[in-house]
Amino acid sequence: MIKYYSIFKIQILYQKRNYMIKEKDYYQDKSIFISATNTDVGKTYACEKFLRHFSKLGLKVGYFKPCETGVITEPLDGSKMLKLTKELNPDFNVDINDVVPYQFKLPAAPYVSKEDTYIDVNFLKEKKKYLSSLCDVLIIEGAGGLMVPLEKDLFIIDLIKEFKSEAILITPSKLGCINDTLLSIEALKSRNIDFEFFINLYEDKDSFKKVSLPFLEEYFDRLNFLDEL
Repeated sequence: MIKYYSIFKIQILYQKRNYMIKEKDYYQDKSIFISATNTDVGKTYACEKFLRHFSKLGLKVGYFKPCETGVITEPLDGSKMLKLTKELNPDFNVDINDVVPYQFKLPAAPYVSKEDTYIDVNFLKEKKKYLSSLCDVLIIEGAGGLMVPLEKDLFIIDLIKEFKSEAILITPSKLGCINDTLLSIEALKSRNIDFEFFINLYEDKDSFKKVSLPFLEEYFDRLNFLDEL
């Protein structure tokens, strides 16, 4: 009886982890905004995974990071992703200032690190429109979590809405991930933003199955794991 129960449980777990992959045409002329529950959760790693994933589907990919902080000489995350994007789509012939138009030195929320610079949403929308013309699907990387401020009344989550993008929420595996995940999902739902969420198994991996996974399995119909993309 225990043996059969274990097999059944494994089958259910596989079904919950086997996220729905949409057809290639669904992503044509779309933008996918990758955000997270917080900073250092794995947004850039997720961008790499999705760039490669969409490229394998036969789509020409593009990349856009509206704002990067902690920039000393060049935006490290943006430069790394631009290099990869050009390898996957040689037609994406832009420079780093197109891909990361706002670059700030202080590693803090853009609202703080920008000092006297005004972050112009209309300017960013024009940049997005231009970059989208060079690809089939544009991957947009946020800064920090959903509620990171750009201006006093402008947050990362607002950019998703302004860009008319679908969202990919990256969530952690560490202790506390349940609370962070549910709060971020509530924020996306409150703004009627279409989204999927992916768990990045990078921290507290050994304890995740015992500490957090039981609730997540019970609460959600299916779970997406970034490494399984």
